[in-house]
Amino acid sequence: MKADRLLSILLLLQTRGRVSATELAERLEVSVRTIYRDVEALSAAGVPVYTERGRHGGIALLPGYRTDVSGLTTDEARALFVLSAQGAHSDLGLDGALGSALRKVMAALPAPHRPAAERISERVLVDPARWLQPGAPPGPDLGELQHAVFADRRLRLRYRHSGTPAPVDYTVDPYGLVSKASVWYLVADLHGGPRLFRVERVLAAETAEEPVRRRPGVGLGEVWAGLREQIERLPREVPVRVRVRRGRLDMFVRIHGARLTAPPPPDSVAGAADEWVELAMAFQTLPSVRALLSFVADAEVVSPPAARRELARAAAEAVRLYRDRPGG
Repeated sequence: MKADRLLSILLLLQTRGRVSATELAERLEVSVRTIYRDVEALSAAGVPVYTERGRHGGIALLPGYRTDVSGLTTDEARALFVLSAQGAHSDLGLDGALGSALRKVMAALPAPHRPAAERISERVLVDPARWLQPGAPPGPDLGELQHAVFADRRLRLRYRHSGTPAPVDYTVDPYGLVSKASVWYLVADLHGGPRLFRVERVLAAETAEEPVRRRPGVGLGEVWAGLREQIERLPREVPVRVRVRRGRLDMFVRIHGARLTAPPPPDSVAGAADEWVELAMAFQTLPSVRALLSFVADAEVVSPPAARRELARAAAEAVRLYRDRPGG
């Protein structure tokens, strides 16, 4: 802790110039006597620091002395301060640590780079959540997962798979945590093979005493890349042609853009709002085509016939539900 305090004193003196011992003591939450001992330690280490007594005195560095602790360029400083807008540190409980680290880096930056670093948080905002699809909050066991990852221990999980009501118990070997589009995933080996666990589906987690058993020479980046490729290669078995009213096209693309297999036609923006624009889409399963019903009569499936029949069945089910309800 003393080394961290000495660095903080050095950075504050570089940024502020002359600072009173009382102010340094208050900022670093130590006694004034401790500050004077730290100043002696800095001087013994070759830092040209001195003290001046009197009403306008204080602790200062010799004029012209400066050490660039960071070595960052302007663009590197901008890139670093964008981190404060990412949000993943909040889920990990690192808000305070990141803020403290950025303050130290700001103090260490050469004076010409500071304005660019300060403006980045005022001019750039990163919101990783998609429109109308807010990221799921981290599960209750994210802290325990993080502990096991950094402690290099095995994990016992109680996990609920999608569409399966009964939870399953696993003992896994974690590689790390990944945040993708505001959703957290645990990357781990199960019985020696790579698996992906969505954190919000973890019902309980316990760090085991046994050390983790990762595959030799394999890291988080490599395992994640392989899992991501598997997911992105999932077959899209149902090609669908859909026509959408031009006035609703923008909202349609925002919601269903991930399912488009080709961009909208170049002339899709021009024209009357009630004219039709035809799009090419793909769905992993036939029932998932029902998601298009949210646009009611502003989107029509043109082909294949099986998709049209699926939507007709879904619409008929909705009609029966609301028509037959007592008091309707």
